[in-house]
Amino acid sequence: MELNSSQLRRTNLSIENPWLIAIDIDGTLVHDDGFLSPVVIREVQRVRELGHHVIVATGRAAANAIPVVKDVGIEYGHVVCSNGAVTVEVDSSAREGYVVREVIGFDPQPVLSQLIEKLPEAHFAVEDIDGTYRFHKPFPAYALGSKNVETPLDQLMHGEVSRVVVLSPEQDVNDFLAVVEEVGLHSVSYAIGYTAWLDISPQGVSKASALEQRRKALNVPMDQVICIGDGRNDISMFEWANSGGGYSFAMGQGPDEVKAAATMVTSSVEEDGVAKVLSGLEGIIYSHN
Repeated sequence: MELNSSQLRRTNLSIENPWLIAIDIDGTLVHDDGFLSPVVIREVQRVRELGHHVIVATGRAAANAIPVVKDVGIEYGHVVCSNGAVTVEVDSSAREGYVVREVIGFDPQPVLSQLIEKLPEAHFAVEDIDGTYRFHKPFPAYALGSKNVETPLDQLMHGEVSRVVVLSPEQDVNDFLAVVEEVGLHSVSYAIGYTAWLDISPQGVSKASALEQRRKALNVPMDQVICIGDGRNDISMFEWANSGGGYSFAMGQGPDEVKAAATMVTSSVEEDGVAKVLSGLEGIIYSHN
């Protein structure tokens, strides 16, 4: 559900030219320990009350994303999850707090076979299209959704999935990058995290592809887009925003290649970088016009 007439009357504000503001969760909205700054919450609520469309765009599965979405005060609208493979709509009346609107799946067998051969000691998991994770070695407690089940490695090959996750904690990130490059992964989309962590999505699917669908549905001009993130999986949405004349902000603690892809660099998550971007929104809009 997008902003409707009754909600507009409650704000008593005009949204003749609302912007779309896409914000990542981990390392952007929340700290590594899950802390969500009250300053960030206030700024998100402020720009939403002005009528702008704030869309959380995350690598998290929906079940893990929705608690943060609600904590930041977003009670309606869409959320881009699983790096664009899953889009849900916030719905407090639903048992899980959301309704799935789109899931894009793919066959994990070809890419998993290659990666298992190259990374035999790695931890592998798949996200099924119903949001359940299957894994064959333990992952950090926060990493997988609340619905997860341990299963033999060969069973990860079966069934359509929305994401494959690879964690190789014993490898240096540069060695991991070299292995990924060697495998190729030409038939899928992928993003590498800060550590030896790999997220694999269906071909052509990313935060950017899902956000473009939301932009069209909301009828927001391409040059009225702002994206904020800190990870390599945010580069696609940075490039999407930049290509249409919008703006992208990298968090201060992000990797150099993420900062290089952004229009600007804001403060780190510990220094409330999201709040600093949003508090300057009126200035961005004024200079843009």
